[in-house]
Amino acid sequence: MSNPLNVMRALPYSALAAGLISVIVSASSNLPLFVQMFAALHFTADQAVSSLTSMYLTLAVLGAGLSLLYRAPIILGWNTAGLALLIAEGPRFTPGEAVGALMAAALILTFLGLTGLFDWIARCLPPPLAAALLAGMLLPFVLRGLSAVPTAPELLLPMVAAYLLARAFVPRWAVPLALTAGLTATILTGASPDGLFLPSGTAGHLSYIRPVFDVHALLTITIPSVLLAVASQHLPGLAILSASGYGHVPPRPLVSLTGLGALLAAPFGSITLNLAAITSAISTGPDAHPDPAKRYVAGLSCAAGYGVLGLTAGGLLGLASIFPAPLMQGLAGLALLGPLLVGREGTMVAEARWREAALLTLVVTASGITVLGVSAPVWGLLLGWSLAWMRGWRERSGG
Repeated sequence: MSNPLNVMRALPYSALAAGLISVIVSASSNLPLFVQMFAALHFTADQAVSSLTSMYLTLAVLGAGLSLLYRAPIILGWNTAGLALLIAEGPRFTPGEAVGALMAAALILTFLGLTGLFDWIARCLPPPLAAALLAGMLLPFVLRGLSAVPTAPELLLPMVAAYLLARAFVPRWAVPLALTAGLTATILTGASPDGLFLPSGTAGHLSYIRPVFDVHALLTITIPSVLLAVASQHLPGLAILSASGYGHVPPRPLVSLTGLGALLAAPFGSITLNLAAITSAISTGPDAHPDPAKRYVAGLSCAAGYGVLGLTAGGLLGLASIFPAPLMQGLAGLALLGPLLVGREGTMVAEARWREAALLTLVVTASGITVLGVSAPVWGLLLGWSLAWMRGWRERSGG
């Protein structure tokens, strides 16, 4: 019979901590975005709690199962750029239409994973345009975050200072420490809370939202959500796993199962689910544990953290309700600087035709225009791709 003390000593505590850090960083970075998304989609407080509950519990079950199955730190999450898309385009649709569009996106991702078409799209989607699509979705939020500083300097200047100091010395804690500084400033100054959502309790619960399938919502939300999930989440997430020594993990079940999970959770308000990208690096490298065979524990602790957040979704949303609007706006801008940097770096390629096409994709996407019911991300990708193709055709024909 094993000694309990020996079992305790053998636990990979660094991997446990890495998974929990992934949860803290992802939740604190995106909570202001979730609140803005709920407001944009016209969700009630009950529907907002249901959205968080269904999302976090689905991530918990899938993350734990996949980490155990492949003995790898499978860190799952959501599409941050997809959140930005829903905030920008959501006011045009009813909650049911948004849910229908998210169900369609999840169904497409499931199909791509099951059939292997994901690999084909990964080969055909030009990385510079995918990176530009990501940067174009996030840039307006970063700019709005900075523009909020003059409206509430007593709240945002301490938050910005904390973020800058943390980025210099403890980068992974930059957003949580900025959030802590902002909340402290809110309490000390007595700033009025936003109060958009005031749940009746702290527990999570599920509330069914009947999906409505609208053509404009499918064009505006579904297509960009699928492209962003593939380009900004699944592909980087798989690359991080492979670079960390987990190339044995097949992409097909990861893409199809997260798509299926999102499909089942969408009628309760959940957004698109996928592999995590940036936070995945926290749990997959040597910092999580020197032994790659023990890092899967980080995936389990991350899943456990998600489970706790799902069960206490009402309290989580209540916490977000004490944020004044300028604080949420500023924190969202700071939290998206990292993903924006990733997108910008991906557009800096050697070939001139791709650089120009990526710039066109970025600015059209960031403009937020809607033409013929089709949203800016789709137009950005189409125009950028068209320009690159025409430039390539001219070069091949010797023009």
